[in-house]
Amino acid sequence: MDYLWSPWRYRYVSSAPPSDPEACLFCAKAGSSDDRSNLVAFRGEHNFILLNLYPYTSGHLMIAPYEHVATLEDASGLVLEEMIRLARRADLALRALYKPDGMNVGMNLGACAGAGVAGHIHMHVLPRWCGDASFITTVSETRVLPEELSVTWERVSAALKTT
Repeated sequence: MDYLWSPWRYRYVSSAPPSDPEACLFCAKAGSSDDRSNLVAFRGEHNFILLNLYPYTSGHLMIAPYEHVATLEDASGLVLEEMIRLARRADLALRALYKPDGMNVGMNLGACAGAGVAGHIHMHVLPRWCGDASFITTVSETRVLPEELSVTWERVSAALKTT
């Protein structure tokens, strides 16, 4: 077995909150005022933008409504309209910050579709680069991120305010 040592990540993995299957991650973060520790980068009227705690790439964002809704059908038109406007805002900010070759924007609706939080809709927006699926991701199921989440939060939060 090979080991990839990254002692600088200890603070990140040791501060993860205990998982509670009854609690909704998005509702808890939406209801807190501590945006920095919750990685909330921007708050709109009906939705908020936050960093993914387990990002695929640096800059991996999610947009979630404040309201706890499990399907697009359950979400109001105002929520859905603002969600797509915030996706555009996130796209502009990420393109300016990271200069990606492309973007992934999408939703996984329901557990069988791959939603990590199946009961609360959310949209992913993440920058992509040609060749970013390197051998270590493919062979070792490991991701190497060049930037700590705290740095990403600082950069993305500032960019979203000016976009």
